[in-house]
Amino acid sequence: MTKILTGGVGKTEVANAVDALGLDGVEVAVSSDMDAAMKLRSGQADYFLGTCHTGAGASLGVLVGLLGQPACHTFGRSVPTEEQVAALLADGKKVFGFSMDQIDTIAPLLARAVAARA
Repeated sequence: MTKILTGGVGKTEVANAVDALGLDGVEVAVSSDMDAAMKLRSGQADYFLGTCHTGAGASLGVLVGLLGQPACHTFGRSVPTEEQVAALLADGKKVFGFSMDQIDTIAPLLARAVAARA
């Protein structure tokens, strides 16, 4: 079972968007940034999807600080392609940030890519 945690301003909306996909082998839970960092570090969770108003920094600030930049990627206001997401996952990224107005596009894209890797 792959566990995705959501955080930031739109954490409930992201969790709902991922949950609505009904992906086999994917569990999603709403989390705080600190709790998510600890669960990712200890192996109790696999991925984190964070949101803020711009997707530029606050969506991942705590996680970048505790897990390091190599584990994190911020999309900001851009919308990635499936290929870009697959490449980031292959590169070991586990923490993703994006803007709230991109939830309906990016959350399903990331969740499907994570499920495909499981």
